[in-house]
Amino acid sequence: MKVVLFCGGLGMRMREGTSNVPKPMAMIGDRPLLWHVMRYYAHFGHTDFVLALGYGAAVVKDYFLHYDETLSNDFTLVGGNGDVQLFSTDITDWNITFIDTGLKATIGERLMRVRKYVEDEPMFLANYADTLTDAPLPEMVERFRDSAAAVSMLAVPPVSTHHILEMSDDGSVSRVRDFRDLMTWENGGYFIMRPEIFDVLRDGEDMVPHAFDRLIPDRKLLAQQYDGFWRAVDTFKDRAEMEEAYNHGNCPWMLWDSTRRPSLVPTQRA
Repeated sequence: MKVVLFCGGLGMRMREGTSNVPKPMAMIGDRPLLWHVMRYYAHFGHTDFVLALGYGAAVVKDYFLHYDETLSNDFTLVGGNGDVQLFSTDITDWNITFIDTGLKATIGERLMRVRKYVEDEPMFLANYADTLTDAPLPEMVERFRDSAAAVSMLAVPPVSTHHILEMSDDGSVSRVRDFRDLMTWENGGYFIMRPEIFDVLRDGEDMVPHAFDRLIPDRKLLAQQYDGFWRAVDTFKDRAEMEEAYNHGNCPWMLWDSTRRPSLVPTQRA
């Protein structure tokens, strides 16, 4: 299946100092966040990507046009003359379509602008370019295939570290609860879609909630609950935490690399 990735956001909360690198290109280890998301899909055999670009499009294009396989693969340098023999590769079997969808477009508008690349597919995958997970994609695809839904979305528990207070009108606190104890789920991305999605998209609106709201009355929106590892890398702090996890070999999302995945420790959500 084709994979549409939304790569057009400004990523203001990700910035440190004067850096203007777009959020999908923030580094985790030797590779950008976008690459980690793409490798997740490639791990399950989905290597035909459509990148819906916006802010920083030139940075994304340049990165893949000058991709260096040696950064994340073992190799032998033969004779010291630049002849490299790779033991493995990352992207040699990938097809990547780069589409500039505008600086200020919403996610829904970006999807509309790549319509011609996926509308003939029975199903296609879509996602934000800043979320990491180890969710079982084949099982999610199979469940969606067996449903009549137009869209499936990953549903994850809230990730806030804040606490919820129960109190009386006079301010007396009766209970302090972890935010995650609330019986609620949030949009975790990792969408699976049928072309019906294009029937409910509109210019000037977003995919969530506007288009999705139109699917709900006909029960065309499917949520797939997952309480394993999931993380949105929205801020510089988020990226720093993922970098630390990478440096300690505690990367549940790196399903393709057993050396960086925790083997005996239960999966923890950051």
